[in-house]
Amino acid sequence: MRLRLSLLLLASALGFTATKLPVRSRSEHNGQWRVNEQSIAFDPEHTAIILCDMWDKHWCRGANTRVGQLVQKAEPFLQQLRKKGVLVIHAPSNTMDFYESAPQRKAILALPSVPPPQERILPDPPLPIDDTDGGCDTSGDKMYRAWTRQHAGLTIGPDDLITDNGTHVYNALRHRRIETLLIMGVHTNMCILNRTFAIKQMTRWGVRCLLVRDMTDAMYDPQDRPFVSHDRGTELVVEHIEKHWAPSVLSAHILAALR
Repeated sequence: MRLRLSLLLLASALGFTATKLPVRSRSEHNGQWRVNEQSIAFDPEHTAIILCDMWDKHWCRGANTRVGQLVQKAEPFLQQLRKKGVLVIHAPSNTMDFYESAPQRKAILALPSVPPPQERILPDPPLPIDDTDGGCDTSGDKMYRAWTRQHAGLTIGPDDLITDNGTHVYNALRHRRIETLLIMGVHTNMCILNRTFAIKQMTRWGVRCLLVRDMTDAMYDPQDRPFVSHDRGTELVVEHIEKHWAPSVLSAHILAALR
């Protein structure tokens, strides 16, 4: 006990703190899925957060509205993360031409290449929702590339990075000795899982991913299977990720850990 107390006092004097972050996952026991809640070590200076496809405009009006609402929550959240040393990576896919001259874009391109490891072979079960028609919940909307940049309501800080390429993200994580990758943005059942910089690929490369579950949204139409509300559809996808891919965390718990 005395030794532990001495170590804690020494760590405090040196400016180190033992910070824990509560995360949620799910595991199967005898055919039943159980919620697992645990606390993991959390060091903001060895943590990054990636903003997936938070575009200025989406082809689906419902999705566009919800992204705007998400931006209002995300901006102050990200400001706090930056202050504590978390690396912020902006990943608005298919808009890199817009950021060609941005220093945050040039910075990540200038990093020496770190070859990713051999991919782990992992199960990839089907989603619990039907999004085969695009998942738009506002009728009459047709698919087209509506986006040109990231949403203007999200600040790009001077030390942030910009890319939509998974190998670039992996390079940045290794060069910055990042241990944990937080993932937020849209859409949970599509890009959050399937982009080259997102949960499936990063998990296959051995990166510890955490989904910020209150900072995401699904492309899901309640008129499609399993015929639940849009919010419940998003929850089902979050649960799917917790079961098969990565734990999740709440933004409020991250902010509490930072304090």
